Amino acid sequence: MTTQKSRPAIGVLLFFGIAFALSSYFTFAAVQGDYGLFRRVEIIAEKRKIEAELANIQGQVSRMENLTNRLSDEYLDLDLLDQQVRDVLGMIRADEIVIR
Repeated sequence: MTTQKSRPAIGVLLFFGIAFALSSYFTFAAVQGDYGLFRRVEIIAEKRKIEAELANIQGQVSRMENLTNRLSDEYLDLDLLDQQVRDVLGMIRADEIVIR
């Protein structure tokens, strides 16, 4: 009687090798790729940063709108006008003394 050694067929090993390689590639792409988990975390952090910057800019815009409204013809804030004249033009009142 002859005994045959049972050895796996090359096709089965090739199939499992290709399956392992493909699953490794897709797992790597899901984590590290352009649309992967790490990129998603970066995008979320960038979104939060941009939203904070937007809130800051909106605050500045509302402040400037308030100042513009206070210097308009309909509503003139004399204290703000006096402050702007001092800051921009460097003027003082006649009854003031400047100390340098």
